[in-house]
Amino acid sequence: MTERKRTPWVVGVSGASGTPYAAAVLRGLLAAGESVDLVVSRASRLTLLDETGIAFRDAHWRDDLGEWLQRGADGKPGTFARPALDDVRYWGAGDLAAGPSSGSYPARGMLIVPASTACVAGVALGLSKDLLQRVASVTLKERRRLVVAVRETPLSGQTLRALVALDEAGAVVLPASPAFYAGATHIQDLVDFVAGRVLDAAGVPHRLYRRWEGELGGSRAPREANGGD
Repeated sequence: MTERKRTPWVVGVSGASGTPYAAAVLRGLLAAGESVDLVVSRASRLTLLDETGIAFRDAHWRDDLGEWLQRGADGKPGTFARPALDDVRYWGAGDLAAGPSSGSYPARGMLIVPASTACVAGVALGLSKDLLQRVASVTLKERRRLVVAVRETPLSGQTLRALVALDEAGAVVLPASPAFYAGATHIQDLVDFVAGRVLDAAGVPHRLYRRWEGELGGSRAPREANGGD
């Protein structure tokens, strides 16, 4: 029997506030049986430490990632079961010789979540100051799906022009803008909505939020159990 070729989604985590969005996307990908290559920028480590208290370490990334993915959006440990990380690969942000830095490396696409304005500007200009930006450039040149979940407000004219440039280059610009029609009752619901929209843009099935079905008041109906739990 021929072994299935591993074709991962590359998930890039930049330094913007919003590490719970990244955690929800990662849980959703793993729940869907997707392979994941993870790139955590240096700036995002500071944000992760500030928002969760977790110090993400290269030498202990598997332990730190497992702890991170068990936390809810409110920072509470043990909110989610620890997912299997057997099909997750981690690449250091300074490793420009990493597999995903080449267009010949098989990948389905890249999800940058959250994306800082500095990350947006770098990718729009085609810079490769770190592995995250390099993989984004490779993703665009190879015509693969790139989803950029920008997390900033308000947006300056410079950032808006950079986002337009990304859209014109073929990226999906997806602001981290939660909606309320899905019946959010907890901060995790708002996070899961954004994560679900990221996965929608990637074509990955999930049950992270209630979809609009054309019925007013549907958000107040009982909700099924979260498929990402």
